[in-house]
Amino acid sequence: MEMTFIKRLKEQPRLLWTLARRRNFWIVLLVDIVLIVAAFFLAYLVRFDSQISWWIPQIASVLPFMILCKIPIFYMFGLYRGMWRYASTTDLLNITKAVAVSSGFIIMSVLYFNRFIGFSRSVFVMDGVFTFLLLCLHRGTIRFFLQNKEQMPWLVHDVARQDKVRLLLIGAGAAAEKVIREIRDNNNVPYEVVGLVDDDRSKQGLKIHGIPVVGGLDNLQQCIARTRPAELLIAVASATAEQMQRIVDLCQKSETKFKVLPSMGEIIRGKLSVTSSREIAYKDLLGRPVVHLDQEEIGRYLTGRTVLVTGAGGSIGSELCRQIIRFEPKKIILLDAGEENLYKIQMELHHDHHFHDYVPVLCKIQNQPLLNAIFTEYAPSVVFHAAAYKHVPLVEANPWEAVFNNVFATKGLIEATIAHKVERFVLVSTDKAVRPTNVMGATKRVTELLMLAYCHEQSAHSSAGNKNNTAFMAVRFGNVLGSSGSVIPLFKQQIEKGGPVTVTDPEMTRYFMSIEEAAQLILQAGAMGGGGEIFILKMGARVKIVNLARDLIKLLGYEPEKDIKIEYTGLRAGEKLYEELITEGEGIVPTKHEKIMVLLGNGKSEPEMEELLRQLAKKATLYDARGIKEILQEILPEYTPDLQAVSIVQAFHASS
Repeated sequence: MEMTFIKRLKEQPRLLWTLARRRNFWIVLLVDIVLIVAAFFLAYLVRFDSQISWWIPQIASVLPFMILCKIPIFYMFGLYRGMWRYASTTDLLNITKAVAVSSGFIIMSVLYFNRFIGFSRSVFVMDGVFTFLLLCLHRGTIRFFLQNKEQMPWLVHDVARQDKVRLLLIGAGAAAEKVIREIRDNNNVPYEVVGLVDDDRSKQGLKIHGIPVVGGLDNLQQCIARTRPAELLIAVASATAEQMQRIVDLCQKSETKFKVLPSMGEIIRGKLSVTSSREIAYKDLLGRPVVHLDQEEIGRYLTGRTVLVTGAGGSIGSELCRQIIRFEPKKIILLDAGEENLYKIQMELHHDHHFHDYVPVLCKIQNQPLLNAIFTEYAPSVVFHAAAYKHVPLVEANPWEAVFNNVFATKGLIEATIAHKVERFVLVSTDKAVRPTNVMGATKRVTELLMLAYCHEQSAHSSAGNKNNTAFMAVRFGNVLGSSGSVIPLFKQQIEKGGPVTVTDPEMTRYFMSIEEAAQLILQAGAMGGGGEIFILKMGARVKIVNLARDLIKLLGYEPEKDIKIEYTGLRAGEKLYEELITEGEGIVPTKHEKIMVLLGNGKSEPEMEELLRQLAKKATLYDARGIKEILQEILPEYTPDLQAVSIVQAFHASS
């Protein structure tokens, strides 16, 4: 929010005292006084053809008034609070306004008190022009000197010269321009841009801030030979997957070290900086476009509200917390059963993001009394439920834990949100809930049905006069790059050890998106829901896991099958060859957001599920893996369980 004029006036004495203690303030102030005097003399010299000896007494009598008028006005327009090393068009505009106001005030004062008797009107107009030009020249000289002092050893002898890393930028657009500008503005950045490469022929031969565009990507080897860079920096923030793949392939063939600028999503969240360049990652090759969020719509349900995030220390939960704090919530309740993960997100929010309005709660969501105490104490308005067991093979071997944690803990959480009249409940679901073949997917689909059942029951009570405003919705999406259980960390470990990289099946495909994109779309879907929706995030095209493995091997500087072998191990218990996002018969319609769709499928009623849930709980208490799968199949006819998979308890009994 912009400061009011009164607030700015109140802050002036404090700012002036701060500036008065700085040496540079006095130097710039004294130089400005000299320039004001010089501008006034120049105006008389031009007006009277250098014959000003007769006018010296008049000049001397008016100059103190000119200085006393101009300096305070210059100060009010911020001419002594800028860092002139970074002078920009904003500072030029401030100088223009300051000179216009001060000259106008002086002309009006002379007109009011003297009617310009004995004074030349054109002198005061020319004085304003000369003052503007001299001030701009002064500020521009400061900027030029400070930014180029290392290239002027004859002027500055005490500057410690650094060995700069020669950098060739791939891309000659807005991102590259920002990189060049930052390198020039910040002498501590150990880089020197020696050229740019871009396929746009209209840019080739031109210069950006004096740096030439030396050629196109097809001639990358010649460009490298010509400029002799130590590193390449990919500065194409909006490249598609195909473009990025081509750039990376060419960079690898050049055998020159290369890095990439952050994606546009990362740039939006922080300052674009060449110092934040990083090694190329697999998510760069996905080429997923930037997520455009309706900030106002999301802010309406998050700003100033208390938000509870379950699984807050997990990959999705922690990223949700990072995204939520951008909307200035009143408080975030961080709920997680893992001590280490909870501590990490707590420390990150506190120290990295300087957000202190959080409450870390170490507990399992099965703890119903503690849940009710939390809701009573903090009265959250919004709940994001990201806690779940998600690792398919582990859950397949321990299905009772998925039942306790994914099904009954969610059931208790839903009941707590209704009892405490929470406004919104957002369930984080998965594409594995569609026609599930494993316990993890089946239990997540049951949680979707539970959510819909309570939503319908709530609607029935509302029509009977028992009003409750909780809006329930789920968000379903595929695999998230870098999340716990993701194949990418495993593949990297295998590559670093020299291989082999293990892939279950050459035809296996999966959907992928980044953690940041998933969290942002969850927030957007949470704003759009009115109750009872299952939102689906558009995941783009399926990715073959074997192609993912090959790309990662090449990214780390190896040749697939030559340096690092790929081995096929066969599908694990409960795994599918490919995932789906919708079940046949579910009605799917687009929403106003281009990346979010919504399902209009119907769920079961809560009484219909109650008896089956009691049987499911009984089987889970007995650690009966087969019985659990059979009950899940009764609840979900589309579920095709792997009844041959051996559970941990069965394996123990067999070994005994």
